[in-house]
Amino acid sequence: MKVVKILIDMPREAAGCAALEAIAGLDVRYVESDPGSESWREQPVSLIRDREVLFCMLPPTNVADMTALKMIQIGSAGYAQLFNLGIGERGVRACNAAGVHSVAIAEWSIAMMINLKRDMRQLIRNQEAAVWERHARFQQEIRGATLGIWGYGAIGRESARQAKALGLKVHVMARGPVGPARDAYRVEGTGDPEGALPDRVFQPEQKVDFLSGLDFLLLSMPLTDATRGIVGEAELKLLPPSCYLLNPARGPLVSEEALLKALRDGTIAGAALDTHYHYPMPPDHPLWGMPNVIMTPHISGSTLGNCYRERVWDLFIKNVSRFMAGEPLLNELTAARLRGE
Repeated sequence: MKVVKILIDMPREAAGCAALEAIAGLDVRYVESDPGSESWREQPVSLIRDREVLFCMLPPTNVADMTALKMIQIGSAGYAQLFNLGIGERGVRACNAAGVHSVAIAEWSIAMMINLKRDMRQLIRNQEAAVWERHARFQQEIRGATLGIWGYGAIGRESARQAKALGLKVHVMARGPVGPARDAYRVEGTGDPEGALPDRVFQPEQKVDFLSGLDFLLLSMPLTDATRGIVGEAELKLLPPSCYLLNPARGPLVSEEALLKALRDGTIAGAALDTHYHYPMPPDHPLWGMPNVIMTPHISGSTLGNCYRERVWDLFIKNVSRFMAGEPLLNELTAARLRGE
């Protein structure tokens, strides 16, 4: 039996490690220093040179020294860290962690819709100031509202499921027809595996119709050269002034200046932002003080939550088994995606 050599640079999960060790034909090494770090760093060539499979958040800066590398599993849904590494040109197969974070991010989106619609920020300020105010804006529902989901991958599909359960209408804008999700990781009982949940599906050329009929716009797409700034002044003006923007995807999907102007001018009602233009956001950034904005520090995916490690290890083990059996991998990225297209 051929031995598959694996390098793991992720926080260990007891059940996952045990399941991996139970698979015959594996030679597993762990990075013992700062496992799962989200800082780029070099690894000893002697450690990585013969490794065929890499499980990490960020590849080593000297990934070119991994001359035997055949597969990478990353621990994030976003995969910009794989751009410009030349791994696609080398024939290395790469998979992201789409589906691992979907429940948490969808729950964040639901929470933000309710908080924005009921103006919970002001209610909390009133509590801190001992102000008793029973204004109508604190008593609104989201049931019956229309949620627009721009991009219909794992996060979009789980957001649709949760939104439909709460009585929202779901409109989706995708690059093509919405159908079954093939070879995609999914927590059992979640998502929209058949692509049957949206009330309407729009194509990019129908952008005006899509944006003009929304109460909430949820961005659910990767950041690439094609999607950077995909929401600018024109797109924000297409939204109804009562619409709220939700961005748990990547900050630069939205033009920073256009967003600030729209929030100041009342072009949109408000925004919930979990991904940002600076890390960390500087304390003098105007978004901090806007009363119609909720900012969270990139925690919607709950990497430190109670389910992340279990799920990401489950995905990795499934993909190791598929890799060894010559089967299609879950969440495999195309060569075009690895180029950032």
